[in-house]
Amino acid sequence: MSVIDKSTSRDAALQEAFSAEVDALYAQSACGEANAALQCALELRSFLAVAEEHLERVHNIAESDCQMGELSSDDLHRHDQWIEAAEVNCDLYGSALDELLLTMPPPSHPNVPRAGPRPKVTATAPPAPPGPRAGAVQARRP
Repeated sequence: MSVIDKSTSRDAALQEAFSAEVDALYAQSACGEANAALQCALELRSFLAVAEEHLERVHNIAESDCQMGELSSDDLHRHDQWIEAAEVNCDLYGSALDELLLTMPPPSHPNVPRAGPRPKVTATAPPAPPGPRAGAVQARRP
C-alpha cells in the first residue's frame, strides 16, 4: 500500500494549509506543480505515514507477545524500548511537519513573486575603436 493511501495524524492540518485533499496534493506534486513548501510537507508526511504504520506494528507485536504471558523482564524491556523508539520517530516527523506548516506564508500570500511582463531591454554596442588608419587623410600625388 502506498503512503498516499495511508492516513496520518497530521492530514487535517496539511489539507487545511494547502486547501486540498492529500491525494490531490500528491497528484499536484507528481505533475511538477508543487512549490517547495508543498514538496517538503509531502516528504515529511510520507515519512510520518511510514513511522506511524511502524508504531502500530510494534504495538501489535508487543500486545500479541504479552497475551502469550510468557515474556521475561528482558523481553518486556526490549518491547518498551522498541515502542519508545517508534514513538519518538513519529513525534519527530510530526513536529517537523507542524513546524513547516506554521512557518509557511498564508495561502493568499504568493509563495513566489510573480514576474510581470518583462521590459524590453535593448542595448547598443559601443562604437568600434578606430582602426590604425582611421582619420588619416590621403595625400594627393602629383
